[in-house]
Amino acid sequence: MKKFLIIGLGNIGSEYQNTRHNIGFKALDDLASKNDLNFETKKLGDLTELKIKGRTFILLKPNTYMNLSGKAIKYWMEKENIPIENILVITDDLNLPFGSIRIKTKGSAGGHNGLQNIQDVLETTNYNRLRFGIGDEFHKGSQVNYVLGQWTEDENKLLPERIEKIQEAIRSFGLAGINTTMNEYNNK
Repeated sequence: MKKFLIIGLGNIGSEYQNTRHNIGFKALDDLASKNDLNFETKKLGDLTELKIKGRTFILLKPNTYMNLSGKAIKYWMEKENIPIENILVITDDLNLPFGSIRIKTKGSAGGHNGLQNIQDVLETTNYNRLRFGIGDEFHKGSQVNYVLGQWTEDENKLLPERIEKIQEAIRSFGLAGINTTMNEYNNK
């Protein structure tokens, strides 16, 4: 059985629950809910397993806080014997318009501390990531407040459809491969 580690980045705690920075957690929570799955707190994160067509998708929400996510990812990759090409990290991106998706197999952290930590711990920039656009509608100097801020009313209306796209991309990643998934979902 082929295994995949799908990592949703976010911060633990109710104060972060509906923030832009927690889109990774939100996407995995919604995917688990739609499939009647419950997360279980284990070492370095909350996990559940989704099985689709002979594939196992291990959904991981690190509980190390966003900026230390690499430790949890490395631990679960090693524990479950999952190669780096079978991981997908879901995160927010200020440089993309709200709701857009960009999937890449490698790249810089782009100023994202969570991705920088993953890169440092895994000692590579070659890992799959799905970046979800949160836009950059903030005044100079208020980036942190924006990223850790709640979704607007308009964004909340559009989120369910955009989260469904993330979930479709996750399924495609495991069933059709990264290249097909990039062609199908980038900038959609």
